[in-house]
Amino acid sequence: MQKELATPTDHPFTWLDLNDPAPEELNQVAQKYDLYYTVIKDCLEPDHLPKFESIGPVNFIITRIYNPDKETDADTIQELSNKIAIFYSKDFIITVHRSAQPVLDEIKDRFVTPGHCQSTAELTIRIVRWVLTSYIDPGLALATELDGHESALFLGKPTRQVLQQLYYLKRKASSAKRILTLTEDILHCLQRSEGASPVLQDTLDLHLKARTIYEQLEEAATHLLNIYLSMASQRTNDVMRVLTVFSAFFLPLTFIVGIYGMNFEHMPELGWRYGYPVVLVSMVIVALGIYGWFKRKGWL
Repeated sequence: MQKELATPTDHPFTWLDLNDPAPEELNQVAQKYDLYYTVIKDCLEPDHLPKFESIGPVNFIITRIYNPDKETDADTIQELSNKIAIFYSKDFIITVHRSAQPVLDEIKDRFVTPGHCQSTAELTIRIVRWVLTSYIDPGLALATELDGHESALFLGKPTRQVLQQLYYLKRKASSAKRILTLTEDILHCLQRSEGASPVLQDTLDLHLKARTIYEQLEEAATHLLNIYLSMASQRTNDVMRVLTVFSAFFLPLTFIVGIYGMNFEHMPELGWRYGYPVVLVSMVIVALGIYGWFKRKGWL
């Protein structure tokens, strides 16, 4: 489906928006606006990463907007975001996407209709800015979720579910950071192509903020994962230490019992009247000696 969000009659440029277009429909638009066939091919790929290309008078941008409708365990670039392709020249701008993007209508109502956008370059920058804005609130929500996992890790009893949630959180932060890293190249290309402007500078600042959020999230999640694994290893070591202590106590006692359980004929202690209590006292003395030794070494 295609619709015109701006026409030369009322604005300095044409804005054509294509929502989930068929290949034939997109090819017709490409022929009408003289778009290069390779960028049309990229435009049809739903999993394409952000990029910027300049082909003659037409600039081509692929950007990815955060998708809040995905399930909580979505952790890849394709699952976390939707692609928006932008073609723009001096006279027209074409946006292409496979799912409805209400943000474009909001941009039209706030900036295009009142006449605040007087060029396709400025409109493109504002679209990229709103794409970046879509990552801020999810990033802050992930930061709050991370604080909860941290409290559960240090103040509660960590479970495997916490480990799984930390893993997905780290994956989300890593995927979003990769998108933002590639988007930085788009902003620099826009800066070289269109020059500096207040809107572009604000967009660069917003990009820095969003990228910082996800870099800190990824680093903190990795740190908590390492702490969780260290704590699990420590718990294993504590169990092994207790088992080792018990083994150290019972090994000499078992040795003594084993000797007197052999039942050889010529063992004088077997016929001795006080043999049994002497062996018991000897076992107690050995156990107390081992206990004192462990205590002195600080192992108990």
